[in-house]
Amino acid sequence: MAPTLTSNGLRSARWFGTDDLSGLIHRSALRAGGLGAPLDGRPVVGICNSWSELVNCNVHFRGLAAAAKRGVLQAGGVPLEFPTISLGEQLMKPTAMLFRNLMAMDVEECLRGYPIDSVVLIGGCDKTVPAQLMGATSAGVPAIAITGGPAQAAWFRGRELGVGTDLWRYLDDFRSGRMSRDELGDLEAALGPSYGHCNEMGTALTMTALVEALGMSLPGTATIPAVDSRRAAAAEATGARAVALAREGTTPSDILTTDAFDNAITLLMALGGSTNAVIHLLALAGRAGVELTLDRFTEIARRTPVLANVRPSGEHLGEQLHHAGGVPALLRELAPLLVDAPTVSGGTLFEGFRDAPEPDGDVIATRSRPLRATGAIVGLRGSLAPDGAIIKVSAATDALLKHRGPAVVFEDIQDLAARIDDPQLDVHADSVLVLKRAGPKGAPGMPEWGALPIPKKLLEQGVTDMVRISDARMSGTAFGTVVLHVAPESAAGGPLAIVRDGDPIALDVAAGTIDLDVPAAEIARRLSEYELPAPAYRRGYGALHHAHVLQANEGCDFDFLRRAAGEAPSSEPTGMLTGWIGGW
Repeated sequence: MAPTLTSNGLRSARWFGTDDLSGLIHRSALRAGGLGAPLDGRPVVGICNSWSELVNCNVHFRGLAAAAKRGVLQAGGVPLEFPTISLGEQLMKPTAMLFRNLMAMDVEECLRGYPIDSVVLIGGCDKTVPAQLMGATSAGVPAIAITGGPAQAAWFRGRELGVGTDLWRYLDDFRSGRMSRDELGDLEAALGPSYGHCNEMGTALTMTALVEALGMSLPGTATIPAVDSRRAAAAEATGARAVALAREGTTPSDILTTDAFDNAITLLMALGGSTNAVIHLLALAGRAGVELTLDRFTEIARRTPVLANVRPSGEHLGEQLHHAGGVPALLRELAPLLVDAPTVSGGTLFEGFRDAPEPDGDVIATRSRPLRATGAIVGLRGSLAPDGAIIKVSAATDALLKHRGPAVVFEDIQDLAARIDDPQLDVHADSVLVLKRAGPKGAPGMPEWGALPIPKKLLEQGVTDMVRISDARMSGTAFGTVVLHVAPESAAGGPLAIVRDGDPIALDVAAGTIDLDVPAAEIARRLSEYELPAPAYRRGYGALHHAHVLQANEGCDFDFLRRAAGEAPSSEPTGMLTGWIGGW
């Protein structure tokens, strides 16, 4: 008799556990790939690898995949690796964010269509991590994440550098004439000393930390440096745990509860983390069937101190955060603000940080002496953003958090590039820079264009920050008094579309408002006359994106991918047949 897979409740038994032609074909497919021993009830663990030579954050993932496979084998499972598309913000145009949902679909359909009992998600660069979680959550297959880790610090002029925050400052020096082209070349040569994701509190490091707070990775694994051997050991332990998850049947929806999202948002605020995490958490909540709005982020921000002294909100880098105790140390200090919740480790969130060190008072502050008392990222609403916008207060200039000034409007990124350094540009330190058509539909894909550059003539006068507003995102490594994610976006007919040069704009972060300070009747009149721009794409994925992408306040997911109220995820492939024609 052909070797069969005893089910033990395993999903893969529907492929391999029948003594008929279908089971024979499926088992022989594995043997053709080199599997000699029978499965005999062992869980099949998918190794979802986003490795790519186009994404420097992910180039070491072959080693992590090999380590995860060792863990699976040691725990009695069968590891089967599969690739998905890989997203990297540094090289991908117009933005990796345009393709986050495509990657999530890739992950989801691979998990649903193949005989996988659980999956190890290997991601690094910022969009890959939420894309994998979104896909796994929708597929309803047990999942656990291992992330790539922060890169080594660059060194330039005797100082440790991050790959973003310091770069933006040096570029301003170059634009204002304080740095030569030769010096800029030296900076370029020094900037990328190793593989791994951004080592400041950019989106990548933020998201890997939040995965741990959500309960979707093993405790203490988020901040291990990419080049540290302990990251491979963590991948091995992750593979072993994936085998147990397959047998237990714990799915992402069992972990991603309302409490889990509150915990993640609390950590986001304490980290002074990336504004992009707001969009990703909103999208993931939509996949998990959890109601989450911008208002919840503001509520949690108002009660949560900033504790992580990491750039751009602080001084240090991801490696120092790891040596100070990493995410477990932060969670331990935040414990009174958290809810104990289950995690993929098999224990609870609180059990995972029980032995973490106390804050060192430098890299990790205490709640009694925080870097900032409250409000790392807060939501804004008003006549300019009826459905919301956000601002990263921890990286802004306090003096600009209540500001009223005249708009200097750029109709799109090309207009900005053409005029921002024009000596004749009518702009002053109290002006409000406004960029349109940079949102999910307008750009398209909502690139990281939101941290508009300070006009050159103002840089030369010593101006280092201004209020800037757009429907774009900004890099988590960026800083400044920047209002982002304005919804509805201009290309969808939001009020941002009808702002004109000289219109007064009023920002009041304490009140949570952002207003176009012109009469409501005038706003209504302008909106009635506004014509929506033509889509950037007429075919392919770009056209699909334009037709179905939601606005920033709903996470920029596709409308047809969010879970409907009361709907349960299903891992069962549509039309799966058994018997004589099964699998053909």
